[in-house]
Order: sequence, then C-alpha cells, then structure tokens
Amino acid sequence: MKIVALTEETKKNLLEDLLKRSTNDYGEYEKIVADIIEQVKTRKEDAIFEYSLKFDKCTTTRENFEVSREEIEAAYLEVNERFIQVMKNSAKNIRKYHEKQKHNSWFDAKEDGTILGQKITPMNSVGVYVPGGKAAYPSTTLMNVVPAKVAGVPNIIMTTPAGADGKVNPATLVAADIAGVNKIFKVGGAQAIAALAYGTEMIPKVDKIVGPGNIFVALAKRAVYGHVSIDSIAGPSEILVLADESANPRYVAADLLSQAEHDEMASAILITTSKKLAEEVSKEVDVFTSQLSRKEIIQKSLDNYGYILLAEDMDTAIEAANEIASEHLEILTVNPFDTMTKIKNAGAIFLGEYSSEPLGDYYAGPNHVLPTNGTAKFFSPLNVDDYMKKSSIISYSRQALQKVHKDIELFAEKEGLTAHANSIRVRFENEND
Repeated sequence: MKIVALTEETKKNLLEDLLKRSTNDYGEYEKIVADIIEQVKTRKEDAIFEYSLKFDKCTTTRENFEVSREEIEAAYLEVNERFIQVMKNSAKNIRKYHEKQKHNSWFDAKEDGTILGQKITPMNSVGVYVPGGKAAYPSTTLMNVVPAKVAGVPNIIMTTPAGADGKVNPATLVAADIAGVNKIFKVGGAQAIAALAYGTEMIPKVDKIVGPGNIFVALAKRAVYGHVSIDSIAGPSEILVLADESANPRYVAADLLSQAEHDEMASAILITTSKKLAEEVSKEVDVFTSQLSRKEIIQKSLDNYGYILLAEDMDTAIEAANEIASEHLEILTVNPFDTMTKIKNAGAIFLGEYSSEPLGDYYAGPNHVLPTNGTAKFFSPLNVDDYMKKSSIISYSRQALQKVHKDIELFAEKEGLTAHANSIRVRFENEND
C-alpha cells in the first residue's frame, strides 16, 4: 500500500477520490433504469419475467415466481446445521440490540386541557432487497428484516434474484425464514425495486424499500424515492483504521483487506502516527493479499482507494477521520475509548484489537447497513426508527385555546392567511373582546 504524509493537500485529494465513487457519477445508466421502471409499472409480471430471463438467465412464471414453503423446507436440508445455528444466534443478537432502540408513544397533559404528544406506529409494509448472483448475503437478510420485525412491521416482502436453475440461494432462504419474512419473490435488479415501489399483480406495493444492490438497484431506489421511502443509496464498502504505535500490524492489515475484498471500488485506509507501523502494515498487506482467494479484486481496490496516511499527531489523525466519515472505523490505540470520545463522524466504531469489523458484519448485533461515502456526517445506521413513523398529537380544550387564540390569529394575519385566522376566530365570535 502507498504510504503518504497526511497534509491538507493529501487529505483533499483523498476526499475527492472517494467521492468519485458516488452513484451521482453513473448517469449513463439512468435511462436504462428509467425504462425498466416504466416497463414494470405498465406491464408488471410480463416485464419482470422478460428481465429475469435476460439478466439472470432464469425462466420465471406465475407458478414459480413466489418462493414456496416447500422450497424453504428444502433449503434447510441444503444448509449446514452448524451454519443454521450460527444464523439463529446472529439473529438473536441483532434482535436484542435493536429492541433497545424502541421508543413508545408519549403524551403530555396540562391542567388547562392542553394535551400534546407523539404517536409512534410501525409501517404497514416493507420491501427488502437481497442481492443474489455470484455471492449470497444471508447476513444482509437478517440485518434488514430483524429490525423491521422488532418495530412491528406486519408485512415484510423480500425480493432476490434466482439463478439460472430457478432457485434462490438456500442460505438466503433460511435466513429469511429465521428473520420472519412474509413473502419472497424471485426477482432482482431495478425491476425488483420497481415492483416493490409500484406493486404488480403478485407483489404488493410497499411503504419502504431497504437493502443494498448494484448500481442499477441504487439508481432505481433513487428514482422511486418519494413515491416510497428508502433506507439509503449504498455506496462501495469502506474501512478506516485509526492506529498508534501500540497496534498489531498483522491485525491492521487483515482488517483493511476485509473490506478491500468486497469490490474494486472499496476503500481501505489506515491513518497512523507511527511510521514503523505504517511500513509493517504495508508489508503484511502484501503477504496476506498473495494468499487470499479474491486477491485480484483486493489489489485493484488497494491500487485505487487504498491509503496509509502518516499523521504528525493523533489529533491530526482524528480530524482527518472525522472529515472522511468512514462507514467502518476501527480504533486501535492505547486507549481506544478515550480516542472514541473525539470521533464525530462514523457509521460504526470498533474499539480495540479484538473488535474486528467482521464482528459487526455478522454477529455482534448492531446493524451492518451503514452510511457510506462520507454520509455518516448526517446519516445513521439502519435502525428500528427506520421502520416507524411518528404522528404529532394536539388536543386543546376551549379554556386552553381561549388564552392564545388572538396570538394565533395575529400570526396568521401577518402571513396573509385570513382563512387560517378565521378558523380560530370563529370559535370565539360570540364573545366580547
């Protein structure tokens, strides 16, 4: 990995490089996605089946479009029993963590008859997109579905592409069953997002769409946003390790590569105050890369978006970490909890040398659906609130409104909204001033 001094110029160049990975730079695909969405809106299943054959080489009909209970039971027989138990353990951890995020409706009543409050209600339906193709992501299934179940969403619809044999990855089906999905349909890509957003003959329209996908899925989610809610536009994976001289270089190198293997656009960054650590990590990265199965992807990721930044001091390193606002941030310092108090922007923060990033991906419980591409400055991890909606509660007695009605009328009149003012005034028109 390239080692460079952390300066204002190198930081600026790095941020510009990372931003190039945004979905905003893929405009050439927008027309393709728009055409797919329009076809699904108008032709529904007929368009979906054509796209499945074209893109996934999968022949889908109305008879096999929805995953049957028999297919799910068959999937259990194909998945290793030990792995099934691991997924159940992971789901349990995710559920316990997200249950702590739940909020209750509240009401505040006063003696004059004023009642204000907030009513919190789960969404009625959520669509979960789970990628298929060459890789299977049962962890993504658990992370997106379990918080929705905790929130109380009654209808969870999952879409995922089937292979050329017409089958969905069995581990994905088992994870969906463990998490509590209501219906699963064999469709991927932008056509799946369109189906969830607008509904078809078989797929019900949902209120919100969550889940990662390729550029076509990301652009489709962006296109339907406003007609339905979405979680976020996910960018390529990224990790930033903040380390001092106390860090183990083999651990740091291994953790950087855990994200670099995702795809060629993934970023892996080390910011350290130790030149010795920087050099040792660079060597360990080379050794690990030569041994790993996805070494071609890893090498391209590191060549494009891999950096070791050498900072003058930890305060400078922390300032850079806050500006980068990484999806995953590992802190490997003498006192990681103290360092963490100075971090303002990160999707998930991993403290200490035994809190490697994959712990969060699969098992610990916090959600692994995280803000990317610097959006941790204003977005949060997927959580129970993402599946809830809030309604304001307002109730005034006559006594309470009488005290303030002239104030409200004045406010409305100053904005030129006389009907607003009249709506209040009419309730007291028979009273003397």
